[in-house]
Amino acid sequence: MLLLALGFLLVILQPSTGQFPRVCANVQSLLSKECCPPWDGDGSPCGELSSRGSCQNILLSQAPLGPQFPFSGVDDREDWPSVFYNRTCRCEGNFMGFSCGECKFGFSGLNCTERQVKTRRNIFQLTTSEKNKFLAYLNLAKNIPSEDYVIATGTYTQMNNGSNPMFRDISVYDLFVWMHYYASRDTLLGGSNVWRDIDFAHEAPGFLPWHRVFLLMWERQIQRITGDENFTIPYWDWRDAEDCEVCNDEYMGGRHPTNPNLLSPASIFFSWQVICTRSEEYNSQQALCSATSEGPIRRNPGNNDKSRTPRLPSSADVEFCLSLTQYESGPMDKMANYSFRNTLEGFADPQTAISNPAQSGLHNALHIYMNGSMSQVQGSANDPIFLLHHAFVDSIFERWLRRHRPMLEVYPAANAPIGHNRENYMVPFIPLYRNGEFFKSSRELGYDYEYLQEPALQSFQDFLTPYLQQARQIWAWLVGAAVFGGIVTAVLTGLIRACRKKKGGTSSEIQPLLIESEDYNNISYQSNF
Repeated sequence: MLLLALGFLLVILQPSTGQFPRVCANVQSLLSKECCPPWDGDGSPCGELSSRGSCQNILLSQAPLGPQFPFSGVDDREDWPSVFYNRTCRCEGNFMGFSCGECKFGFSGLNCTERQVKTRRNIFQLTTSEKNKFLAYLNLAKNIPSEDYVIATGTYTQMNNGSNPMFRDISVYDLFVWMHYYASRDTLLGGSNVWRDIDFAHEAPGFLPWHRVFLLMWERQIQRITGDENFTIPYWDWRDAEDCEVCNDEYMGGRHPTNPNLLSPASIFFSWQVICTRSEEYNSQQALCSATSEGPIRRNPGNNDKSRTPRLPSSADVEFCLSLTQYESGPMDKMANYSFRNTLEGFADPQTAISNPAQSGLHNALHIYMNGSMSQVQGSANDPIFLLHHAFVDSIFERWLRRHRPMLEVYPAANAPIGHNRENYMVPFIPLYRNGEFFKSSRELGYDYEYLQEPALQSFQDFLTPYLQQARQIWAWLVGAAVFGGIVTAVLTGLIRACRKKKGGTSSEIQPLLIESEDYNNISYQSNF
């Protein structure tokens, strides 16, 4: 019955969230540089007649960038998405989407006024039915085409500045693989030249917000193509794991019996084909990944280079990372020291927080440990373990946000690597999202993590920690204030007693009536420091 239901869903295509909206992938939209599609609800651009949004000029950040990318005007991703479009829908209130036809993350209902918080759960806490449903949803996403989005197969220049559109269809799952590739690909400089020190999703402050949006979009996409509005991405808690606990046929695919680099034929993922894994080939051809099949998923967990990644991350590694108070530091790239982001991403030692790109810790350690498709940045999302892994990485980010409660200003506003300043739009998402918009608690975005909801004591401890740290810094002042308050109280008490003793000799017959009897019980006394 489940297979029949999923087969029926293949013909029920619903809106998706991703790269180039299909309705804007045409000559007219590219030459006019405008992507303001009509909302189906009223037929007006951006649902303007229903006050959902309006077509507006894109407001680009003018904040200076870091020195890592010394070029200008050579990459379509610069000042995203202005090379392709400089007018898009700006949605009002809780509306969202390329036509303002959706609700913001964390809201639902006809007018997007209903708050909701869904829970992401440990994959090992799912029932057999829930786990099988998750695997079926993944397989459906791999095989169902995206109705509303297409991918670019050429640069804007190769499209003759918009007069020769180069786009193609893609499946829902592969759409997200392609987006991850596109955000992290090298810059094509012409001839055989490329610039490798560029990444709009990694090695800089936007790493955590970017992947947070990526997961939210993927989660919503599954909810839509399946009709399961309660679906959430499960996570794999890999702390202190001795091996890949999800690498078996019951979950994400076991090892092939004769070729240790491939998945078991009994796995649902055995027949999956990867895309966007041949970066050197694309660079030599000065071409973009066209999303053609490039072979099966490769994975050989544990047979990685031990000198770079000797083990999977430990609980101690995570706790040390969480203790770091700075979100970002120094050059704000993979050389940053004492940076929570750089330590969690895995370019800094998880025991010292000192940058060491030759080693791979925390997030990076899992990618290297998988020793296959997961280990190459641009194509790493081909392996569905990517989702479980990044859901857990996001939960660590969430723990840090709840423990330290940073203001938005903690996220760098300027001088970060290209694409990573607070007000920069994330590449390659349309609708547009700024990095700073996702530097806040997951509960404000409509989701939570099962293990963060319990035990309550740990949540209370995470809540209390920043206030205790502040108290330690001002304890001397607090003690002084308490002593001073005690002296003032003693003096006032003495004066009051003296006044009472003086009045004690006055006849009750001539004492003024200070308080009416009905008001006496309404008197309250307060002491203030």
